Amino acid sequence: MKRTVLISLAAMALLAVGCVTKKTVPAPTEVTITKEQLMDKIKGGWAGQAIGCTYGGPTEFRYSTFMNRNIPIIWPDHRIEWYYDHAPGLYDDIYMDLTFVDVFEKEGLDAPIESFAKAFSTAAYPLWHANQAARYNIQQGIMPPESGFWKNNPHSDDIDFQIEADYAGLMAPGMPNAAVHFSDEIGHMMNYGDGWYGGVYVAAMYALAFVSNDIDYVVTEALKTIPEQSKYYKCMADVIRWHKQYPNDWEITWALVEREWGFDIGCSEGVYGTTNIDAVINSAYILMGLLYGEGDFYKTIDVSTRCGKDSDCNPASAGGILGVMLGYSGIPEYWKKNLYEVEDRNFAYTDISLNKVYQMSYNQALKVIERYDGKVGEDDVTIRLQTPETVRLEEGFKGHWPISKQDLRKHIDDCGELEFTGNGVVFTYLMPMDHSNYAARVEIYLDGELDRTMVLPAQNNRRSLDLYYKYDLPLGNHKVSFKVLNPDRVHPIEVRSMIVYSDKPEPVPHQ
Repeated sequence: MKRTVLISLAAMALLAVGCVTKKTVPAPTEVTITKEQLMDKIKGGWAGQAIGCTYGGPTEFRYSTFMNRNIPIIWPDHRIEWYYDHAPGLYDDIYMDLTFVDVFEKEGLDAPIESFAKAFSTAAYPLWHANQAARYNIQQGIMPPESGFWKNNPHSDDIDFQIEADYAGLMAPGMPNAAVHFSDEIGHMMNYGDGWYGGVYVAAMYALAFVSNDIDYVVTEALKTIPEQSKYYKCMADVIRWHKQYPNDWEITWALVEREWGFDIGCSEGVYGTTNIDAVINSAYILMGLLYGEGDFYKTIDVSTRCGKDSDCNPASAGGILGVMLGYSGIPEYWKKNLYEVEDRNFAYTDISLNKVYQMSYNQALKVIERYDGKVGEDDVTIRLQTPETVRLEEGFKGHWPISKQDLRKHIDDCGELEFTGNGVVFTYLMPMDHSNYAARVEIYLDGELDRTMVLPAQNNRRSLDLYYKYDLPLGNHKVSFKVLNPDRVHPIEVRSMIVYSDKPEPVPHQ
């Protein structure tokens, strides 16, 4: 009888103290583990994610550079419970996951994308960036995958699917291609290109963490799912290379990542700003946490947090991936003791707790194992391992480069005709948000012709993030003007800024 058990007794002993072996594990065609081990790893993934998110919570977007090692990050008793009680929105990267887990639980592995889109677009939780842009699109009748396509979603390169793809890796142990399969339609609901790749890479790392204790192997093997021509792949490959060059100094790697990849192209908030929510650079910080953390739970979430930017979501992903590798039983008690107080409490906007999602993901993993030619026995499971396959090449904003961001801050009626020279434009706006049913209707004229009528609901969960966006215009001079069809004095519209794109960077000359 052929049985391959990946986790040795020696390795399990190391896992129990919160670190992992650096020894490369051979690559068998199948792996057999006990059901108890499978559940332990699934629990470790969810627990690691929740702990990492909480640890980085106080630092989120407070640091556009890295956070100096002398700045303390505290971990007091009742820390997670405090966030559950006072700031439950911190766990957006978890309750978004739970939306998808819940649909799979109710409708099975073949649940249609329409079910995910409905659950996502009608949920009560607040959303931002690519998620909210996609929710708005779906509410306006633009369904997946068009809801996440870059020409319909200026935030499509953002971090959103990256922070919520954990579910896919946790339901596909040892099967990165299956994880990608369950990431495809859902990931394109809100992202495209590099934004989608962030979720693909994270999900593949989760899947491989079930069957390998070698971090270098997991991060390198998972990267095979990403096309080498993509910006995302090149950045991750750089991080892996720089880690080998500077294995003891993550700050050097951070500076190199910032120099080469720290420029946001799509997100209207991130362009020429300090809030870089782009998936590429935030994925780099997940990867740095895993590599420089060297299998130590604290070091892993600490490095990912101190890299800055989205510094709650990045340690959540790194902590979740390492949590799978360590297993729940291998996460040090110091970190888990705060978790025990909330494991039976539902996350905000859901009826799902950690204890409940442990079981849901476990049930789904058993189904995926069987679907992909594995076996589920009475006490153990046999997983048919998969060699990662590269997904298709996608590139958002190709041929588009921001060349200016003009601060307007004018009432929409005072804007007149706004001129720009380029091949794309994005206008941001500000309008009071409330619970009323008011929705402004704004006609947008491009070069004298009506291009579209934007609907701008006042309800926060129905809002459009941007007033107007248009790409792939003929390179040249263009004019935009606005006409509000149903003005309301309680909901004045301020046009905040105009971002202009061209086919290449245009440095400003100085004499």
